Formats: sequence, C-alpha cells, structure tokens
Amino acid sequence: MTGSHAGLFGELFVDREMADAISDRALLHGMLGFEAMLARALEAESVAPQGTADAIAGQCDPDFYDIAELGRAATLAGNPAIPLVKALTARVAAVAPEQAKWVHFGATSQDVIDSGHVHVIGCGLKLIDMRLVRLAGALRALAETHRTTPMIGRTFLQQAVPITFGVKTALWLDPLLESRHVLRQMLAEPIVQLAGAAGTLAALGDDGDRLQARFVALTQAAEPSLIPWHGQRHRIARLAAELGILTGNLGKVARDIGLMAQTEIGEVAEPEAPGKGGSSAMPHKRNPVLCTLILAAAERAPGLVATMLSALPQEHERALGGWHAEWPTLPELFKIAGAALAQMITLIEGLQVFPERMRANIDLTQGLVMSERVSLALAATLGKAKAHHLLEEASRACVAQNQHLRDVLASMPAVTEHLTAEALADLFDPTTYRGASDAIIDRVLARAAQAALPRAAAPTRAHGVTDA
Repeated sequence: MTGSHAGLFGELFVDREMADAISDRALLHGMLGFEAMLARALEAESVAPQGTADAIAGQCDPDFYDIAELGRAATLAGNPAIPLVKALTARVAAVAPEQAKWVHFGATSQDVIDSGHVHVIGCGLKLIDMRLVRLAGALRALAETHRTTPMIGRTFLQQAVPITFGVKTALWLDPLLESRHVLRQMLAEPIVQLAGAAGTLAALGDDGDRLQARFVALTQAAEPSLIPWHGQRHRIARLAAELGILTGNLGKVARDIGLMAQTEIGEVAEPEAPGKGGSSAMPHKRNPVLCTLILAAAERAPGLVATMLSALPQEHERALGGWHAEWPTLPELFKIAGAALAQMITLIEGLQVFPERMRANIDLTQGLVMSERVSLALAATLGKAKAHHLLEEASRACVAQNQHLRDVLASMPAVTEHLTAEALADLFDPTTYRGASDAIIDRVLARAAQAALPRAAAPTRAHGVTDA
C-alpha cells in the first residue's frame, strides 16, 4: 500500500482497492466532474455562451490540482470546495477569461461536495458488489458440498440437536444476499446535488428549474435529485446503516468460525499460509487472524453508523456540524466493510472443514443430543408426557453409568416394547435427522442463483458526473 494508507498496520483494516476507490483523489474527481457537468448544463440551456463547457471541462482533470495544497486551504475555508472552485476558476481564466465567470455559477459548496461523495459512494458500492458476488459463490459451494455433512447445532453455546454444515453455511449466506440486494438498489439509484445556496437555486432566477432538470438529465441521475437534500440526509444514513448491517453479518460468520476453530472443537480452520496466525510467545498456536479482523470491523461499525444517525437532525437549510461529521465517517464505513469482505472471501474460499471432528463432537454426549428425536418417536404411542419422562430417566442413567443413551434405552422394556433395535439405531443416526434442512438450503441457493447477476457495470456519470 502506498501513500497515506501505508503504515505499521499494513492492510489489516483497509485494503488498497477500497482505499483507492474512496480516496481523496476519487472525491476530487467527483467534485470536478460536478463542475464540468454544471458547465455543460449552463451551456445547453443557453445560460452560458457556447464554448463554456469545453473551457471549464478542460481544466477539470484531477491531476491539475495538488490535493495537499487544497487541504491546507480547506483548513482555513472550512471545506475543500471553496479552494477547489478558486483554483479551477484561476485555471479557466488563464486560458479562457470570458468563460471563467461561469465556473460554479449558481451552485454552492455543498452541491460540489455532496455530488463528489455520490461519485465516491458509487465507486465503493461497485467494489462491494463485486466482492459480495464472489463471497456468495464461495458460500454456495460450501452449502452444496456440505448439504448432508452432520454437525452439532448449538444454542446458548451448548450442544442442542444435530444440524448440517450445509444449512449453517446457507444461513450465513442468506443475509448477505439481502444486503447485496439493498446496496445494488442504492448503486442503481444515485442522486447528485444541485440546489444552490439555500436549496432553491435562487441565483439562477427563472432558469433554475430547467437548468436543474438539464443537469440531472446529463448526469443520468435518479428523479429524486430534483429535490434538494442539503438538510435531508436519510439516504446517506440508510446507506451507512446497511453497511453496518453487512459488516455485522460478516462478523456473525467470523464469530461462528472462530468458535468452531477452537482447539477443543476443531471443526474448521482458517486457510494456512506461511507466517499467518502465529504467536510471538507460543510457537504451536494457529490464531484465527481473519476472524479477528472481521470481528474488529464488526465492533467498529455500530459507532460509525450511530454517528451518521446522530447527524440526521440538521439545522435549517444547511447543517452546523452534522453534514461535516459525515465526511470522514461514511468513507471509514466503506473501508472497514470493504476490508471485512475481502478478508471473508479469503477465509471462506480457503476454509478447512473437518467433517470427522463434526461427527465426533455430535457423539461427545453419548447420544444425549438425540433425545428429542427418540422422545418424539415414543410420543406417538406413549403420549408426549410419558415419553418425555422416560427420556429424562434414561438420560440421567446415561450420565450416571457412562453409557450411550441408545444402550440405556435398549435395556428399558418400556422403550423396547415400542422400538426395535433397528428403529433405535436409525433414531440415533444424525444424518437422517435433518428436518427441513434440504428445503432451507434449496431456498437460499435458489435466491443466490437468482441474484447472481453479472458484475455491476462501471459507475454511470451519475456516480460522480465523471465526464470531467
């Protein structure tokens, strides 16, 4: 990693791809794209003379501007749009003095910054979508491969009843498909901002309404862009919340895998790699570092989402701090969600699965985890209460005598009167106690197949009006 993203923590918390997608340069590109598109709209509506669009757009290359210098000026001005517009105007004036007065005409700083952030959001969402597609494919493969692989289900961290690893992975996948659906909608419906000083485009007089319509049409933005959103931040907050939900669901998967990878459980392990997961003190250790990093992201996300929600009640027509709080917060959410996704892809694609340990863990209780199934079988003839009482009695004997529950039951006439040895053996086979697991897996896989569209197209101009 290069530049400001390099450091002692490497790519533990943000990866190079996402850092580039939501970088200051990407924001600058989107802000300059706004200015170029505004000039096109002004010229198209005959507000500005012919030649204005080319003169301004020709100076809207991000490489023409020193980000560090703009940042120093922004420290005094209060936002980066003010020094950028000043620098852009100076460059246009140097080559086309008559057109320089049309730079930023009728717009305000928030129009530039919000539209720049829309471009950054589009870049970030495109990358997240591509990663979700890849992760969904890896989880689908796990669910299909381990459809019938028995393992113990756990509730309150205690053994409950057998499930399959296939249904577990399907249930990891399902909420990620939902997040992808929601985020794709947001990617497909970007909204740029052109509203002027107080949201009414008053500086443009009678030209304001048609100029705004032309601007929206040129940027191919969604219809809601015609409504100013300087102080209406619900869409940005909704995006932040969905990124938080996505990161939290990734954390759930990481939590499960981390628990399953414990030495005493040993049902799965993270991918092996030289130098990965070691301990500075204990050479034998193999720490679940990917799970650790994903969970760290899931721990951080709620506070960032809370900041975005706290910024919703903004003052009047322009916020006094709330809008500004969004600037560093939303990119940070993209960073941690993107990094968690990248780490989860590595984790799932290389996950080591140990079916024999899963089966051994089912047998740890000597059949006690199958007591529900036996009780239900006996209830058909003995009634629920009596069957439950018999299984309670047998379970106590199982523990006291250190015998398998099947053997204890086979010695009880009240049981063998209704269940043969073969029937008992079948009842203790976890592979035949799957309930609706296959149907659940099939529904999730069908949803995944339906959602597995081609990778998202490159952002349209509405993702930053990128004709600059």
